[in-house]
Amino acid sequence: MTGEPFIPRTITVHLGAPSQAAENVYVSFPDYIKNVASSEIYPTWPEAALRANIYAQISYALNRYYTEWYRSQGYDFDITNSTRFDQSYVPGREIYDNISAIVDDIFNSYVVRQGSIEPYFTQYCNGTTTTCDGLSQWGTVPLAEEGLGPYEILTRFYGEDIDIVMDAPVRNGQPSYPGVPLRLGDAGNDVQEKQIQLNRISVNYPGIPKITPTDGVFGVSTEEAVRAFQRIFGLTVDGVIGNATWYRLSYLFNAVKRLSELDSEGISINELPQQFERLLSLGDSGDDVRVIQYYLDVIGAFYDTVPRVAITGEFDEQTAAAVRDYQQAFGLTVDGVVGRLTWQSIQEVYESILSTSQLIDGGVTLFPGRVLQVGFEGEDVAIAQEYLAYLSSVYPEIPPVTPDGVFGPQTDAAVRAFQQLFGLAETGNIGVITWNTLASVYSNVRFGNTQQEGQYPGQDLAEEGTP
Repeated sequence: MTGEPFIPRTITVHLGAPSQAAENVYVSFPDYIKNVASSEIYPTWPEAALRANIYAQISYALNRYYTEWYRSQGYDFDITNSTRFDQSYVPGREIYDNISAIVDDIFNSYVVRQGSIEPYFTQYCNGTTTTCDGLSQWGTVPLAEEGLGPYEILTRFYGEDIDIVMDAPVRNGQPSYPGVPLRLGDAGNDVQEKQIQLNRISVNYPGIPKITPTDGVFGVSTEEAVRAFQRIFGLTVDGVIGNATWYRLSYLFNAVKRLSELDSEGISINELPQQFERLLSLGDSGDDVRVIQYYLDVIGAFYDTVPRVAITGEFDEQTAAAVRDYQQAFGLTVDGVVGRLTWQSIQEVYESILSTSQLIDGGVTLFPGRVLQVGFEGEDVAIAQEYLAYLSSVYPEIPPVTPDGVFGPQTDAAVRAFQQLFGLAETGNIGVITWNTLASVYSNVRFGNTQQEGQYPGQDLAEEGTP
């Protein structure tokens, strides 16, 4: 599962059975479908039959791609050309003109089951030498000759409760694994995706404890669920979601939901990670923007090549320029958009700053790099408790806290009171915005420091629980 489906610009095809030693070829998605259609069906068939079959072929390939059916099993390709497992692809074969024209028209459209978002597993067979419960390729011909359109033909085989998604976005694809292990204190859509998967898998494997809430913050309950999953499925039990655990989770999630079967349980829109924005660009606003502005501002204080930015929550021209300058300085594609690669790079650079310095303007302590919540322990917890304890003597609304380095109910109550007092969402988590507001207010109240460039008092902010 990789968020909402899209059309990949290219697809990796294995020229053989999955476990067979064979070449992988990298083909543009439209060219792949043109080849499959020219190999699987006859160009002389009625156009409605051709379109129905091509919709099925597109959806089948996208289902394999979206569910990472092969990659989740350790393979380095998206689909095979073996008709025992997938659909035919013949390198270098002739492409029929009418099929090519149809594919150019509909390659970014696919079949879904109503109420689900993933491309439907449109199983099919030729309907003569082989039969199946899905679409009959030859069976589409008489239906087209009767005057049925492509959608009507598809409903005859897959049921009335299907839709066709039109004009899906086309993007460069990349493996879903974020490239770095997820562990205690991390936060984001990747964490939330795995929380959702763990909770669904736990229905079939009740030895895995439920995670509540699935808020995208890798807390103690998430770590416990990961450890239980790792024990059950013979993985290294470390509570960390590395490459092996990531893809094993994806595989089991696909399996329990039968995402690559005709009777798939499906993925609803509510099961997609929605806590955090995946892409940030000019015109966006909100807490995710504030977080990236915070990181950029800190980086700008230590790197002359990156300008400092005001933390406003508005992705304005100043922020876009800072992102472009950052991308230029650190060897990324310069587009002013914060996608996964830019986001990861910014976090890595921020963490490198943390390894050498913990303070910024006016002695304000930097965010420690992990979201703190109930169950956490450590020096960063003790620092937050120290700030809360001092502020409780100034603001009676904040209950007293003992700085013992253990994030328990007392600390949770104080954090929530602080968040409410300073206009932040009352989550109880200490994320980037809550931490910086807390540290800034503490520094101002105790030492009389004034806010410097990029820093902010926090009264009019909203907390996100983000990294």
